[in-house]
Amino acid sequence: MARRRRPARGPVVVYLPAGYPDMGASQRCLTAAAEAGADVLEVGFPYSDPLMDGPVIQAACQTALQAGYTPADDLAMCRELTAALAVPALVMTYYNLVWHYPGSSAAATSPDGLTAFARDAAEAGLAGAIVADLPAAESGPWRDAAAAHGLATVFLAAPSSRDATLAAVAANSTGFVYATSVMGVTGARASLGAQAAPLVARVRANAGDTPVCVGIGVSTREQAAEVAAFADGVIVGSAAVRAAGEGPEAVGRLVADLAAGCREGGS
Repeated sequence: MARRRRPARGPVVVYLPAGYPDMGASQRCLTAAAEAGADVLEVGFPYSDPLMDGPVIQAACQTALQAGYTPADDLAMCRELTAALAVPALVMTYYNLVWHYPGSSAAATSPDGLTAFARDAAEAGLAGAIVADLPAAESGPWRDAAAAHGLATVFLAAPSSRDATLAAVAANSTGFVYATSVMGVTGARASLGAQAAPLVARVRANAGDTPVCVGIGVSTREQAAEVAAFADGVIVGSAAVRAAGEGPEAVGRLVADLAAGCREGGS
């Protein structure tokens, strides 16, 4: 993440789910995001019970699942994507998918799924992983698997998190810390939560040099500028997914606008 910082602005992290609107289209949209200024790509691997995701992302992931796409398909797309781009890409998914990967009964009863997922993610060129529902304090087996295969780990910090939780998040995040601007699921909002800036300050008290990026609710240039004034990076999800429904050009326009906002806020 530190290497992705550009002069006068922090990184823009763009989330898009694999397989939406279809697999080829998702790859084109991710490519458009990178070409428009995204510094990190966050590739969602659709899961049937996405507790953190709001209605826009849930609907997109359901489209991908109904089309029959599997984690193997998602990884195949990522392999092509990372081979063609210099921008680092992370996988974002849920622990049950990782634990049961690749779907064998052995993986369901042992950490073999964690090891296999980390191995295959690394072989697909992915730089790290966000396992959204995995508490940092309980993540030892996953962190071991990720570290063995060179994957960065990213954990979430919420405004409601206690200081001990934030300390665990900061200590165990090796890519960046994902600070949520508000309580609740993902989704564009008219305004950012007032707790976002204080949360970043609380995380930084424990995080050392680990960057702290803010997501959930960021959808406009003005909001990106607001976040860039106090955080190390901006994460956009639902707004990018909505743009992906319109096509790669819409994704590119959105990302370029957010990058401009980051420059304004960071100046």
